[in-house]
Amino acid sequence: MLLDGFFETLNDFTEIIKKEIRGIYQNSSLYEKKISKTFDNEFIYKPSPHLLSSIIKYQNKKYKIEDFELETVWNSQIKPKDFEKLNNFFWFFSLDLKSSKKSVQAVILNWMNKNNKFKKESWEFNITAKRIISWLSNHQLSYSESDKEYRSMFNYMIQKQTNHLLNEIKSSKDLENKIIGCSAIILTGLCYKIEKNYVDIGLNFLKKITNSSIDNQGFTNSRNIKQLIFFLKYFIIIREWFKESKIEVPEYIEENIYYFGQSYAFIRQNINADLLFNGNNNSNKQDFDHYLRRLGYKFKNENKDCGGYIILKNKKICLAMDAGSSPNTNYTRDYQSGALSFEIISNGKKLITNCGYYKKNNQNLNEISKSSAAHSTLIIDDNSSCKFTKKKDKLILKTGLKITQKNSVCEKNYWKINAAHDGYFKKFKSIHERNIEFYPEQMKFVGNDKIIRKKNNHNFKFDIRFHLEPNIKLMKTQDNKSILIELEDEGWKFTCDNYEINIDNGLYFGNKNSYIENQNFFVSGILNNIEENIKWEIKKI
Repeated sequence: MLLDGFFETLNDFTEIIKKEIRGIYQNSSLYEKKISKTFDNEFIYKPSPHLLSSIIKYQNKKYKIEDFELETVWNSQIKPKDFEKLNNFFWFFSLDLKSSKKSVQAVILNWMNKNNKFKKESWEFNITAKRIISWLSNHQLSYSESDKEYRSMFNYMIQKQTNHLLNEIKSSKDLENKIIGCSAIILTGLCYKIEKNYVDIGLNFLKKITNSSIDNQGFTNSRNIKQLIFFLKYFIIIREWFKESKIEVPEYIEENIYYFGQSYAFIRQNINADLLFNGNNNSNKQDFDHYLRRLGYKFKNENKDCGGYIILKNKKICLAMDAGSSPNTNYTRDYQSGALSFEIISNGKKLITNCGYYKKNNQNLNEISKSSAAHSTLIIDDNSSCKFTKKKDKLILKTGLKITQKNSVCEKNYWKINAAHDGYFKKFKSIHERNIEFYPEQMKFVGNDKIIRKKNNHNFKFDIRFHLEPNIKLMKTQDNKSILIELEDEGWKFTCDNYEINIDNGLYFGNKNSYIENQNFFVSGILNNIEENIKWEIKKI
């Protein structure tokens, strides 16, 4: 344990030294000379801004550049998030095309004059990549009808910033930022047809990144649904850039879109709600689905098991379970310890849910949302099935789990999901096995949570929680044997014989970076036997 701490401290110290050395180099004349090697190429391919509508939050109201006070803004003291938004220039997408081109170009020129040389804050990797994409995609305002001197400076700064991305992409730690960086590098290559083949270099980086971060089904190794959709969005954008620039789309891009699309169809197809597993939140995916239809993308997947999730569904009911092992530590920034947690969707409404994920800079809330108690699953002695450790203000996996068995059945009149994990074995010498059956004709779910112990030398308490969305009402019956669930115009009843059942308040993180109180009901008891079987039922009434 002491050795682990020593090596962790040593690694942190080494990283700090490397960062300091890199900072000195980036501010040197050598680095300036390196990234200033550009080519006198014309801006040929002009990308359509609408291709980015899957990642840009367009506002109904379009603003004119004259509506912004931009004379002094580069000198203003602003919050880090506002600084990022200002310097990545994605706000250009909210400008009316009737805005003054001269005013827009004056803003860019002003930025270039103040940031001609590398500056740590304004040249941060993610900010620079987005700025390149925005300047090139908003060419109708940023480039059209400009004079020769401005165009020369614009072209030079695009290439210079791209050279900076090429230099930094290997050291960037954030996977999503690397994808955006690759996209910016590829776009520069397509726009300028540069001898220093940015397109091939960008594609090679993209290939290395994705090959190491996706599984053989095309799902991200992080098992993060949001990250999967992020990958799909950017690969489609890159593909559309190739098509629009009349350059053959690389087979690698086509192949990955197919696999990402398959995985997207698996977690989205005929499911009118977001599944709150491993970093996911509620979102408006209708816009993205419309974007896919508009560009002619159709994905279909009839599999029941993908990315460590099992999803069984018909026109009325969806039953989904997290039945996957923990990812490699490198992919656990947003991982949650919700093994064998499940969700039920009835007629498009969540009957049973997980609590969602809190990502904002509040470690306490982030830790709560990562816990097993925030999921509809088993907790032993108030412990989560996984352990996390703090690393650079992020909670990453310290001790994970393995799925030891998994199978499912999906027939017209009978469904079943069965899975087990070893997350409680090290501390409690226990395996958790969960079996959920669904009988469509009776609209009844029958569950059995089995706790199999290797030793029976200690008695531990356990809880099995079932979380609900904040608008759902619960009522315990007078005999204390059932809980009634009011789901809008539907009624359901939960029963569990031989164990105590209760209602509790909790926190729901389903909506991004916010929380609200919700209710959950839970089964509790003491582990007295080598094998404990906790049987429960949820039936429509």
